[in-house]
Amino acid sequence: MLVWCAAGLALVFYGFIIVSLVLLKWIDPFTTSVQAERRIESFFQNPSYRKQYSFVPLSRISPAFQHAVIAAEDARFYQHHGFDWKQVAIATSDDFGGKHLRGASTIDQQLAKNLFLTTSRSFIRKGIEASIVPFEEIILGKQRILELYLNVVEWGPGTFGAEAAARHYYKTVAARITREEGARLAAILPAPRRRKPAGMNDYSSRILVRMRQMGW
Repeated sequence: MLVWCAAGLALVFYGFIIVSLVLLKWIDPFTTSVQAERRIESFFQNPSYRKQYSFVPLSRISPAFQHAVIAAEDARFYQHHGFDWKQVAIATSDDFGGKHLRGASTIDQQLAKNLFLTTSRSFIRKGIEASIVPFEEIILGKQRILELYLNVVEWGPGTFGAEAAARHYYKTVAARITREEGARLAAILPAPRRRKPAGMNDYSSRILVRMRQMGW
């Protein structure tokens, strides 16, 4: 009986995911799971919380900004099919070697988390996240995945998406973000609620170097 219940719940969940992704191929999301999580947190931690979120097409995000995020978060984005096994191997090697664990999540995986899951760290969440990625690749395609990610990713307390980040930190629009500004914004993505672009001199410099190495 429990097995059938679990199977039924899984069928409903993945049915919802597939239908949502089909709609998201054409319709921009008005909110995400992580945005809802932050709103709920604010009820207990920050009553003055205010969400900044404005979805814009990829054409209204400067190429330099796009390239900086890819270089920082997922350099092999256009080469892999949702999982960067080379980066996973490096991360695993670092972990077993006693070094600090490196992140190996791709843009696809981070999008799945932002859209449907939470920021909690667990193997269960990572497993569900990974199971969603193939559906993203098949249904959405690379350009829509990138467009959705840039528009929903968290860039600071209450700040979601490239347009909101550009306005919040640089008082401009995402279409006018320069290479240096894009690199600084990309540098805060691993810890957006703690980091600020102005303090990212070293990491943003490395991102700029990586962009040049990638031909950007």
